[in-house]
Amino acid sequence: MSKKLEGKIALITGGSRGIGAAIAKRLAADGAKVAITYTKGADAAASVVKAIESVGGRRSRFRRTPRMPTPLKPRWKKTVATFGRLDVLVNNAGTAIPKRLRRLRWKRWIAYSTSTFAEYS
Repeated sequence: MSKKLEGKIALITGGSRGIGAAIAKRLAADGAKVAITYTKGADAAASVVKAIESVGGRRSRFRRTPRMPTPLKPRWKKTVATFGRLDVLVNNAGTAIPKRLRRLRWKRWIAYSTSTFAEYS
């Protein structure tokens, strides 16, 4: 029986933990070749990779540095270089600032918005 996503290539940002990890595992179980990005938690990323491989999936992982100017572009290029194309993109990576917005210093806001919104440039 063929799987729903057999032959599809997926990239999941923030794929090492939580919802991103669950999405990566599910896409692999459905037959997709999966690449994940992560910022920290190499052990968590390795665990997701092992889970992907356990269902027979082909995988790749790419570490993203937090303040990379355009963090997503190099990752999809690496995915295409590894697998030949990209069919599915899940923009799951996120961050939080545990402060009230009015207490946030302008410099910190710029650093936050640059690293977060650059994903979509």
